[in-house]
Amino acid sequence: MYRFLLTPRWWGINLFVVLAIPFCVFMGTWQLGRFEDRVQSHEQAEKAPDPSTRAAKPLDELLPVDKVTSGRPAVATGTYADQFLVPGRELDERRGFYVLSLLRTEGGKALPVVRGWLPGTAGSVPVPAAPQGEVTVTGDLQASENIHSDGVDTRGGLPAGQLGMISAASLVNLVDYDVYDAWVTLPEAEAGGAGGALKPVPAAAPQGSGLDLKAFQNLGYTGEWFVFAGFVLFMWFRLVRREAEAVRDVALGLVPAGEEAPEGEKADADAGVAGAEGAEAVPASETTKAAQGS
Repeated sequence: MYRFLLTPRWWGINLFVVLAIPFCVFMGTWQLGRFEDRVQSHEQAEKAPDPSTRAAKPLDELLPVDKVTSGRPAVATGTYADQFLVPGRELDERRGFYVLSLLRTEGGKALPVVRGWLPGTAGSVPVPAAPQGEVTVTGDLQASENIHSDGVDTRGGLPAGQLGMISAASLVNLVDYDVYDAWVTLPEAEAGGAGGALKPVPAAAPQGSGLDLKAFQNLGYTGEWFVFAGFVLFMWFRLVRREAEAVRDVALGLVPAGEEAPEGEKADADAGVAGAEGAEAVPASETTKAAQGS
């Protein structure tokens, strides 16, 4: 009855199933591994001491920014140059904007410094001026933002002097000097009355170190891939069962006249018909012999 599994059509179906199930299992296992890595990183980050409590180090010693150096206090000396406003940033559930100033270091390269946050709409609120002359800043080191960072505005078309994303890539076309591929946020308001209105912006945890939405997406994808594997196997058994039932119906003569059966069904049906004819032939020969003997 199951000889139809050896037909060319079923060879293709069987090959698809044999390849699809291991692929789905592999992808589900890979997604589960990604989720477990994020959980492990989250646990390690919770056990590790707060990066901001560690001793400050010169900026160049902490670059490039990674999960270890992110949040560490970095020290840089220079003079403030261009200033930008970063709109659409929230702090304490209030909407406002960052005040970002570029600190030109001794080597000529500029370090983006988020001096603080102000409520309201960027461009309509007075902004405290940056300190004059040479200054030494100590801020919590952060990696450059990307399109997946919270609060980033990638729509473009912002007014002059405003910035949608804090990164060297977004600043390279706005200034004529090199910019560090990192930035710092000041943990305390600047000394003096000029910067007293600015609220410090807390450093964010490095991406991929916490149980964020992406971590639970990995867990959801894990379940989806294993469900796909089970669905492929279920559909294969269902198709085999339907085909076997059709073959049986043809062999029993239950298929209405004029309907054509699949390849496998025809083969099994022909075999069934031949068997039936043979069975009918045996009694006929025995009857003939009996007649001759009498």
